[in-house]
Amino acid sequence: MKARMTLLVLAVLLGAAAQAEEAPGTSGSLERDGLHIEFQARPVSGQRLQEGGFADLSFRIRDLASGQPLGAANPGAWLDHSLQHGEMSCKARVGMYLKSSLGARPLVDLNSYFLLLMNRDASLTVIDPNVSLAGVTSTLARIGLKRPPMDWTASADGKRIYVSMPEAGQVALIDAERFQVLGNLDAGVRPVRVALQPDGRYLWVGNNAEKADESGVSVIDTQTRKLVAHLPSGLGHHEIAFDRASRFAFVSNRDSGTLSIYDIAGLKLLETLKTGPQPLAVAYSALSEAVYVTDGETGNISVIDARSHTLRSVLTVGRGLGPMRFSDDGRYGIALNTLDDRVLIVDAGSDKLVHDLAVPGEPFQVTFSRQYAYIRGLSTPRVTMLNLSSLSAGRVPIVQGFEAGPAAPRQAGDLPLAESLGIGRDSQSVFVVNPVDNSTYFYAEGMNAPMSAYPNRGHAARAVRVIDRSLREVEPGLYSARVRLPAAGKFDVAFMLNQPQLIHCFSAEVAVDPQLEARYGGPKVEFLVQRTPLPGTGEAKARFRIVDGRSGAPRKGIGDLRVRYFLAPSSLPREVSVREVGEGVYEACLYLDQPGAWYLHVRSPSLGLGGSEGSASLRVLPPRALTSR
Repeated sequence: MKARMTLLVLAVLLGAAAQAEEAPGTSGSLERDGLHIEFQARPVSGQRLQEGGFADLSFRIRDLASGQPLGAANPGAWLDHSLQHGEMSCKARVGMYLKSSLGARPLVDLNSYFLLLMNRDASLTVIDPNVSLAGVTSTLARIGLKRPPMDWTASADGKRIYVSMPEAGQVALIDAERFQVLGNLDAGVRPVRVALQPDGRYLWVGNNAEKADESGVSVIDTQTRKLVAHLPSGLGHHEIAFDRASRFAFVSNRDSGTLSIYDIAGLKLLETLKTGPQPLAVAYSALSEAVYVTDGETGNISVIDARSHTLRSVLTVGRGLGPMRFSDDGRYGIALNTLDDRVLIVDAGSDKLVHDLAVPGEPFQVTFSRQYAYIRGLSTPRVTMLNLSSLSAGRVPIVQGFEAGPAAPRQAGDLPLAESLGIGRDSQSVFVVNPVDNSTYFYAEGMNAPMSAYPNRGHAARAVRVIDRSLREVEPGLYSARVRLPAAGKFDVAFMLNQPQLIHCFSAEVAVDPQLEARYGGPKVEFLVQRTPLPGTGEAKARFRIVDGRSGAPRKGIGDLRVRYFLAPSSLPREVSVREVGEGVYEACLYLDQPGAWYLHVRSPSLGLGGSEGSASLRVLPPRALTSR
């Protein structure tokens, strides 16, 4: 019996060891200052970390004594080439990263975020707020679009951005990790408003077409990137909302005065409700499980049960109603009356109007952080802030504000549907685009004025959204981020906590991608010949450099290099040896005895160079050309 138990234990241990060997990725752990930290890097696909591939980097933090997860720790992390013996310490390297200078940036910053600006022309601008080049610009990249943009939305993880282009009849799909256009998706006639249902399966696009059979919504499958349905709903502009279970879609039809309700699973129309002659906004509250439709002409807010699709109640608040949105918890809905400079607050818990506030400046946009509602006005540069904790029946709301630039947005002319307000990644700050001075202002809650501004040189900014690349707490005590591995080799993953103060470097090794190695890993030939024609026939010298395809380091001491050259279009090729005249720089002596175009090729059996990898040409002028000069 004892022998059988011993064999069983041994089998279990061997099985565990085999699983550990087969487990993809890499891991490490640390116990310090009363904490236990587990690091893991796992490939998203495949059995190993590989350059160019995606990996999930995660840190699980637990209290060593109790074993309880450490939540809301806000750790910092960076991935960079591995430190060599004798180089700076991990702590010194983290200190260098925190300075955010251009010359001391890690390969991957897991604390970074970027601003994506929607421009008036057919482009988007990427701003890196952590870097300022000579105090002038923080522009990182520009993304060209097919036509000017109007609206946008993002996937839940923020890695895909969908941008409507009404003039193109398409939606641009943007990779927010590489800042590239992945494709242009057909989206019906004049696609304007875009909305992604909560489960991310379908992208709904409002088509503001003039013909009844073309006006409505187009539905795009985000997995196949194909248009799967066009659903005529009515005429006019369309606003779109969903219930939290992604069962129903609610689409307003401004000129038809109706609300269309669709079954998402079957992509079919269930109900068409009359909500007033001019429905301007549709907002959903998960708290009340109801849809709220504002009507600009009657001044009513229709409250519709999101499950039974029946009218619960009607709130009459005054003609001129426009946009409406709910706070993230679904408690308070803020409706804007642009005509009368008023802001109406509805409590979803009771479906009652609890506040009617005067907010000057023609309010037309509202967005929410964790603690505030930010309201933008058309005719004022001032942004109004409502403290959400002060909103309830019988209380006086706390109203604050700050100036975001020197001029009112109205002075910039046409504005898109996309908002000029973007909440910071910590939900305690906001970025505000001023389209007049073409700058984006950063405001941190608790300050009296914006702390900084980012100009958008060369383009006219109209809207902003934050692209978050930082670690996220995906469950209590577990912080994770998905990154693209930039290169092969050994890497340090520097980790930092503020409370308690802790810095440690974990290790990870990234394998070479064989396809990239075949494409970029071999030697490269860089010719250093002159571009102007040679004045006549005779001897000539041609120099070239051999470098490593990956690192760019010079390849020295290559003994079997030869240069083959011939006169175009065809002649007997000639071949000469070369000599090394510098680090990785070689020189061949040629005899060009006829005018015309001579083609040169570098050959080396030891490097696998057969001639096609490195070539250049020299042009020799004929005597006639010399005489004419």
